[in-house]
Amino acid sequence: MNFELIKLALAGLAVLGLIGFVFGLALALAAHKFGVSPDPKIEEVKESLAGANCGACGFAGCEDYAEAVVADPDVPPDLCFPGGDEVAEVVARLTNKTAQKRDGYMPVVFCRRPQGNVRKRHCYIGHQTCKGADMAFRGPFDCQYGCVGFGDCAEACPVDAIKMIDNFPVIDEERCIRCGACVEACPKGIIKMVPEKTRVLIRCNSKDSGKVTQAVCDAGCLHCKACIKKCPAGAISEVDGKVHIDVKKCTEYGPECGEVCVEACKKRQILQPFRPKEKRAASDGHGQAKAA
Repeated sequence: MNFELIKLALAGLAVLGLIGFVFGLALALAAHKFGVSPDPKIEEVKESLAGANCGACGFAGCEDYAEAVVADPDVPPDLCFPGGDEVAEVVARLTNKTAQKRDGYMPVVFCRRPQGNVRKRHCYIGHQTCKGADMAFRGPFDCQYGCVGFGDCAEACPVDAIKMIDNFPVIDEERCIRCGACVEACPKGIIKMVPEKTRVLIRCNSKDSGKVTQAVCDAGCLHCKACIKKCPAGAISEVDGKVHIDVKKCTEYGPECGEVCVEACKKRQILQPFRPKEKRAASDGHGQAKAA
């Protein structure tokens, strides 16, 4: 055994250990001297947030938003959508900012595939996600504008507010925190955030003609324009191949409007999106219900 080599190796290890200790000590002293103490206000703001870490505010999570809203004067205090006005007021007080009153929003599925008896045109055996299936001929169903049905939206929901029933998403209004994660997850863009004051909406997403739509979906829009002609507020029009309701015009017209457009629609495609709580559980016509 070569003792000289052993001594040399031990000496080398000792030198490396000493160098590591010196550098570590130097870094510790530097961190102590130049380190920035965390702002206690950031922690206060973070504690006041809903804690969903949903990203609806545009930041990676609650902690990132708390840091930004405290440090950046241009970041508004009312971006925590799950927390609503109550949290916005607390954050505004902590950061000396002014919170704006916002209309409440709810996600709505703009598709009636189950009611329309839409058939499958092929059997998809690829990656079992909506995004993957959408890349393969726009999904397995006859309607290329409808829900794909693999539940990317349900997977993205941070509070389990979406249940897939017969391969179709049903949103629990009471559990939903209005974060918009499902909107971002849907590759077809059929889930949209809608103001809760919305009176009526059209949930067909098809841009095809009425004849083509009816050939694949019994509940699809006929594009007959009867609702457009009957609407006394002029709130309904055809935009980019789809019948569109201007929520602002509709809600500002007045209560005397009633349900003229609902009665005018031959396919009963125009629906009330947000019903009283006692009716939600029994509702299956608009994709919003209390999930079991």
